[in-house]
Amino acid sequence: MANTKLTGVQKAAILFVTLGPDASAPIIKNLPEPEIQKITFEIANMPKIKRELRQEVLKEFVDLNKAKDFIIEGGFEYAKNLLSKALGSQRASEIIEKVSEVTQQYRPFAIARKADAAQLLNVIQSEHPQTIALILCHLQAEKSAQILSGLSDELQSEVAKRVATMSNTSPIVIEEVERVLEKKLSGVIRSEATVIGGIQSLVDILNGVDRGTEKSIIEELDRDEPELAEKIRESMFVFEDIITLGNTSIQRILREVDVRELALALKGSSEDVANIIYKNMSKRAAQTLKEDIEFLGPVRLVDVEKAQQSIVSIVRRLDDTGEIVLSRGGEDAIIV
Repeated sequence: MANTKLTGVQKAAILFVTLGPDASAPIIKNLPEPEIQKITFEIANMPKIKRELRQEVLKEFVDLNKAKDFIIEGGFEYAKNLLSKALGSQRASEIIEKVSEVTQQYRPFAIARKADAAQLLNVIQSEHPQTIALILCHLQAEKSAQILSGLSDELQSEVAKRVATMSNTSPIVIEEVERVLEKKLSGVIRSEATVIGGIQSLVDILNGVDRGTEKSIIEELDRDEPELAEKIRESMFVFEDIITLGNTSIQRILREVDVRELALALKGSSEDVANIIYKNMSKRAAQTLKEDIEFLGPVRLVDVEKAQQSIVSIVRRLDDTGEIVLSRGGEDAIIV
């Protein structure tokens, strides 16, 4: 199949296969779940890829990233001129057009993304919580986590709430915030991106802060916005994340779970999750569970998700009481 006939998802799948698992994994895990599912499906159903096609997709990826870097550095015309010298005017125009279609404009707060987290904290910590939230939504999750951790307890919860509830922001507002930040950071920033924030943005940030900061923010949100706090909890740990827990923790969780509910939850889970559950049961119990799953027959997706969420609630409760500790920052879960 020719490169020009490939969809964006198919090109992404070819790119990740070409790069290999070690290089691809850190990229894939940062993509939205729906995109991961689409790309995974394409990889699983992909025929043998010719070497020429792999090289062509990889070259397009490199060219597009060069274009984005040039745009951030000096704008679209600057990028087009540099690319024209390297690739010819026709190819440069094609690449710029593709970048324009995907991004509409380059990423806002580019200079802030390159700045040191401690420096940014000093610059923005006296700003209004909404302004801080707006800036954090445009930064790398790791950098935003460092800044959020450095804010006062009261300001942390205020900023966290505004990140989670933010959706559409006027380009005029973004430009004004950029203008002020431009003076403080002595940089030039231009953009018109408008859709930012949301629960997933806050979850990505919270995944990078220390446990104390996370609990403090969630507890504060519990008092002010209980429904929002619950949605954030649900996004912080999903059923498939059970594979990240230690055996002792999994065994403790299984003592709390109804067997029929577990069978229903595993009906729609991955093989990896099922295997680690079986591993932490006696052979007889595991065999009985497998038979229960087969006996269920076809089940509704909504029932499977409900059972999985019920088990996730048990995991969160045991974590809150200190009976298990969910992995934070690469540490193994432990029993207290």
